[in-house]
Amino acid sequence: MMDAPRSTSPVRGALQAASALLSQVRDGLEAVKHKDRRYLAQDVRRAFADSLDLDAALQEEHPEENRWDYLLGYAPSEEVVGVESHSAKQDEISTVIAKKRAAKAQLAEHLQSRKRVARWLWVASGPVHFADTEKTRRLLDQNGIQFVGRRVLARHLR
Repeated sequence: MMDAPRSTSPVRGALQAASALLSQVRDGLEAVKHKDRRYLAQDVRRAFADSLDLDAALQEEHPEENRWDYLLGYAPSEEVVGVESHSAKQDEISTVIAKKRAAKAQLAEHLQSRKRVARWLWVASGPVHFADTEKTRRLLDQNGIQFVGRRVLARHLR
């Protein structure tokens, strides 16, 4: 008896067959803008099986709404990881939380019923300026967002 071939990668496998987003998923990190790849540590880049520029993919459908940057398919765990590069300032915390809420609502019609984004990671697009880091982390934890600093490292994906 032969094992069934693995038919899909994490992001592709999470999306419904009829989702318009499916055609925009790319292999590896091809959907991640070159300038944004620097936010992913060199040693984890090859671990991503597929990627989706969620911001660009949803722009036409949700032009005035907050949109999350990327969905990445992490091959070792076969999970979908959301990555947002955004300025790390106190007054931007609510914006990042709003982006995640919007992304969950926007993805509801695209994801298969038992699929979800396993991790929502916020990476600083510049210097980190939080007045109270502990309070910030608690607020982000309550909203299911992990602030990772200046780069997504292997430990953030476990």
